Amino acid sequence: MKLKEVPGSLSRAWQLRQIPLSALAEPAERQALDCIISLTSIPSRLGVLHLTIRSLLSQQLSAEKVVLWLHRDLAGVLPAKLSRLQSKRFEIRYSDQTCAHRKLVESLKSFPGKVIVTSDDDMMYPANWLASLWSDHLKYSRDIIANECRHIGYTSLEPLGYRDWRGEMPGACHPQTLAIGYGGVLYPEACLDAAVTDAELYNKLAPRADDLWFKAMSLLNGTLTRRATRPAAKPTPIMFSQRVSLKRHNVRADGNLPQWQALDAHFGLGEIMVSTSNK
Repeated sequence: MKLKEVPGSLSRAWQLRQIPLSALAEPAERQALDCIISLTSIPSRLGVLHLTIRSLLSQQLSAEKVVLWLHRDLAGVLPAKLSRLQSKRFEIRYSDQTCAHRKLVESLKSFPGKVIVTSDDDMMYPANWLASLWSDHLKYSRDIIANECRHIGYTSLEPLGYRDWRGEMPGACHPQTLAIGYGGVLYPEACLDAAVTDAELYNKLAPRADDLWFKAMSLLNGTLTRRATRPAAKPTPIMFSQRVSLKRHNVRADGNLPQWQALDAHFGLGEIMVSTSNK
């Protein structure tokens, strides 16, 4: 977390703590949106995870439910401020997997036919976060919608380093548009290739890059990714939540590049993007 982000993080956390449990247990709208918000977490973040959940439960437009996937070893050892948030709107479920991919993979298996919206576990989301994604979903119902996106850079058929994958403008939609998970991503029904749940394959090709795995699966399925026309403001990081982070490996050390290269070599993604662009 950057020093300039500390005051905003403290203020947002205080606001979320003031919301009574009764208000979180009931949707703000009479009828919730037909979607599931899904996320996962790790042991080091459980103490502050309730802040993320509170932000997801206090959206202007409510999802049908929020589902948190944890490794089954954590059952029975959850902090009270997290476990007491459970209601018909917030479920905690358990998985044998430990990777970040489970936040979408497990919900795809458990809620077939549902729109799944993913979030990160170290952020506090603004109240219009889900509404911004849903608004574009109503217009582009077959596309993956994300608040934050990058453009996968290539020189000929060779991918550039991740730092050279520029940010996309609002409303951008290209074969090379990559949804960035921390901002929130909406996945419509049947938008990914059936191989998306192949744990052996994603742990081999992209074990620490779930965003890249899901992008590969969308390309194989012929699904476009689109940045929201009016993206919600960037989520607020939670203090002390990012000491353990994939960002350190994937972005700062460019750990994304070898994983994308592995996916590209296995599936021929560069050629798919070129052929899609030429249609």
